[in-house]
Amino acid sequence: MHPIIEALAEDIALLIPIIAIGGGLTFAAFCTFMGAIKSISRTNQVEKSRREIAAYIAEGSMTPEEGERLMRAGRTPAKDHC
Repeated sequence: MHPIIEALAEDIALLIPIIAIGGGLTFAAFCTFMGAIKSISRTNQVEKSRREIAAYIAEGSMTPEEGERLMRAGRTPAKDHC
């Protein structure tokens, strides 16, 4: 048998750090993946809303000023990172 497998078979407590590190890395990868999915979804929704507002302006049921106000409504003010 492989020496690592033999060592694990003799002392099962050696598995605890391996499982903990593996679980932590798996959780971090999952969180990163879900964050990317959330960001993509949010961007798609914003673009869909922009297209709908543009369509309302083009058909004349909304003024450009109203459309601009709606597009700015959900934004947070820019933060100064200095």
